[in-house]
Amino acid sequence: MSSTGDAKQLIQVLVAAGVREAVLSPGSRSGPLALGFLAADRAGAIRLHVRVDEREAAFLALGMAKASRRLVPVVTTSGTAVANLHPAMLEALHADVPVLAVTADRPGRLRGTGANQTTDQRQIFPGVPFTDRVDGITGTVQHLNLELDEPLIEPVEWDVTPQAAPDPARTDRAQAAPERLPLGPRTVVVAGDDARQPARILALDARWPLLAEPSSGSRNGEALVAYRQLLAHSPLAAGIERVVSFGHVTLTRPVTRLLARTDIPIIHVGTQDTFPVPAGDNVTFVDRVEADGQDAPVWLAAWLADDALATTVIDEITPGTPYEVARAVNAAVPPGGLLLVGSSSPIRDLDLVARPYPVGEKRLIIANRGLAGIDGVLSSAIGAALARPSTRAIAYVGDLTFLHGSNGLLIAPGEPRPDLTIVVASDDGGSIFSTLEQGAPEYAESFERVYATPTGADIAALCAGYGVPHRVLAAGDLPSALAEEVAGIRVLEVPVDRSGRRELEARVAAEVRAVLKP
Repeated sequence: MSSTGDAKQLIQVLVAAGVREAVLSPGSRSGPLALGFLAADRAGAIRLHVRVDEREAAFLALGMAKASRRLVPVVTTSGTAVANLHPAMLEALHADVPVLAVTADRPGRLRGTGANQTTDQRQIFPGVPFTDRVDGITGTVQHLNLELDEPLIEPVEWDVTPQAAPDPARTDRAQAAPERLPLGPRTVVVAGDDARQPARILALDARWPLLAEPSSGSRNGEALVAYRQLLAHSPLAAGIERVVSFGHVTLTRPVTRLLARTDIPIIHVGTQDTFPVPAGDNVTFVDRVEADGQDAPVWLAAWLADDALATTVIDEITPGTPYEVARAVNAAVPPGGLLLVGSSSPIRDLDLVARPYPVGEKRLIIANRGLAGIDGVLSSAIGAALARPSTRAIAYVGDLTFLHGSNGLLIAPGEPRPDLTIVVASDDGGSIFSTLEQGAPEYAESFERVYATPTGADIAALCAGYGVPHRVLAAGDLPSALAEEVAGIRVLEVPVDRSGRRELEARVAAEVRAVLKP
């Protein structure tokens, strides 16, 4: 089949599979693919997004796929362009997000020669399923490598016909019978990234405490707020006799230590791929769970009471600190809203203070937690906002995350762009390290250069270069700014002080421990 024939077949397969968004980083070898996706865009079958930076293009596709739960292809030319997809493909693999890397390649006969832009692109992404056949693609994260020979461009009619898209929320697969959990053992439910509503429903039905990370999709209803402080300091933690976990837990050491216990039964809805420690004999992997009724209310009531005490203390301590930014962001997401949270301090700050939302209001809180990197977060947020109609879309990141992914703001005139507010908690460095081992006083002399890495970058000037509105405001002014109507992408930079982060965390722990002391 000719190169144009391969491109036509690919477009037909993707449209029939319900693909509605595609991202392209242009190049010569990918020329027939570019023309095919442009034809699909003009026919109203697939909306095309063009980016000059391949890494950002891949993270844009990742954000779209994460928010829509539909397969999104990202198309590149040959050579180093392919390697630039690697970070996003790894994140997609570990977060089980359906991204398809479509990489144009030189003919196989040129492999192993000095031909320009020629390397071995086959299986270049370790662990990502690979195919070189258009009819071999699936709706999961995958790499399609197409060897395209000359002539690359031919005058043809593309004849792309839009089709009704299948509902990604529906599935015809038979579900396994749920694992029945007897009542009795004092149980907690843990909801990691992308756990979704089954975790909340189990906790509600059985009347068990729910410990839910912000990007779990479960942090609503009666979910605990200060659960990581309770695990570390409440006497209730020692009374846990069983754990049921969902999703991919990534955020806090107290939860990881809980799931690493070998003296209690742990039931994980998923596989070892989403379980954060090597599973012992006490860990059971299942597809679904249900409780055998409703447990006695005293266990949940005790956790809710301790959570109320802890959150009151935290609320008294944290005004005027970086946690104030997280609290404002959490409160600003309306029903039907979208929030994408960056790694490191922002998601952990949100985790400590974010109140659960009412059930059924359809907020989507997401994060790149597959490998929890800081790369590509702005593009992921832009992609998520493009793919999901929202009442308000917000991204909440630190300054290093913003700078690392600032090329995500490079969007050509005429390309689709969402209404999105990017909140930057700007402390000129990596404040999360101050709360870890390397932030201890004995490492103070080395800390700034090799951990905190202050840059002194002018975010306002950077935004001006990209043509993105920017303003600096105090944390106290953030709520009113977030309530404003937004057209296009804007950046709100909130300066925060990282100098006392380690001491602040120690004070929170000490005062929570004191109020929970039996």
